Amino acid sequence: MKKLALILLFGCAACTTQAQDPKPNPSADKKPVVAAAAVKFASLDDIRRLIGTPTCSDNSQCRTVPVGALACGGPQEYLPWSTLHTNERELRTVAERFKVARQAEIKNSGEMSICIHRPDPGAVCVAGTCQLGGGSPAV
Repeated sequence: MKKLALILLFGCAACTTQAQDPKPNPSADKKPVVAAAAVKFASLDDIRRLIGTPTCSDNSQCRTVPVGALACGGPQEYLPWSTLHTNERELRTVAERFKVARQAEIKNSGEMSICIHRPDPGAVCVAGTCQLGGGSPAV
């Protein structure tokens, strides 16, 4: 009986104790603001325009570029491109700007995604056009 009385006593004391909320952190609710003027963001259309039609005559002219970003990390996709008609430095710069824009968008929106690893599929020349496939990326 004494045990029951003690359990009830402590139970009632626990129910009447008021929990204290932690002090709110005013900066926790603020999302980082990315100054659009400071960085010129690129779009997927900009990347596709730079690639154009990735024509080729053999596999050595075909490459892939990682595009965008997933919430768990890694690129959204890979696009094939040709060394014959695309400036690699410009393409990689625009692709990096698009990746940074997607990462900021993901961070600001709290976007989540399934965590999958997308390996680089490589690119091959098929019927005069670079296409994804082949399994090993051309560097």
